[in-house]
Amino acid sequence: MATPTVGRIVHYRLSEQDANDINRRRKDFQNGRAGADRTGFIGHVGNPAAEGQVCAATVVRVFNESSGAINLQVVLDGNDTYWATSRTQGNDPGQWAWPEVH
Repeated sequence: MATPTVGRIVHYRLSEQDANDINRRRKDFQNGRAGADRTGFIGHVGNPAAEGQVCAATVVRVFNESSGAINLQVVLDGNDTYWATSRTQGNDPGQWAWPEVH
């Protein structure tokens, strides 16, 4: 089994909480509550996120080698990303897996 290292690409399956957080940020932007007049503001725009949706993610930190927990930057179907912290390997929502080789 391969060991996750910084910079590797994995597949991340969104959890219900992930999807709720992503969709809330996007809705806040659409409703104008996100403070568009501030310097450094990023508008969160994209297709709705849903539990179980699989997205590409980059390993940004190996958080805990013994448990296999890693931090990820998840690429979303939009102009934003999602920071998924302390995630473990598996096939359930909220977990990451190696891409399948076809």
